Amino acid sequence: MVGVLPGQHAEVLQSATGLAEKLGVPLLCAYVDEASYLVEWDPARSAHRLSLHPDKDDADVRTVSEELRALVGAACGAKPVEWTLRILAGDPARALGRVAAEANASMIIVGTPERGLGHRISAALNGSVAAWLTHHQDRPVLVVPAHMGAHRDTPE
Repeated sequence: MVGVLPGQHAEVLQSATGLAEKLGVPLLCAYVDEASYLVEWDPARSAHRLSLHPDKDDADVRTVSEELRALVGAACGAKPVEWTLRILAGDPARALGRVAAEANASMIIVGTPERGLGHRISAALNGSVAAWLTHHQDRPVLVVPAHMGAHRDTPE
């Protein structure tokens, strides 16, 4: 299982699709809509969610979903990898852990936090998804760093 985001560095999907191909397993891609929260959780039924931004249109979620489907499709390219995309709601780390448990995923793959002041503030307030997963999961977590030169502080 891989956590995906719009604008995420390409190494995350490249690593996930490469591993899925080598292991001969399907790839479950999961995006967490942080602007929604879970009001009911029942694995036998779909999860009901409410938006934290009532004026937000579901068209926004559809647009992100279409963008992510295109990204995953491009990352798979000619690889014979079967994949699906799940749109989740709530806290990203907990939602990814929940769907990994539900799907009995053998591994969770996430990227390192993005660089920049806005992302640092978000990580300080909300915590790191990768850090939470590595401390609270009973399955392996692969954290894929963005590609950078050995002594560079900015992405290429």
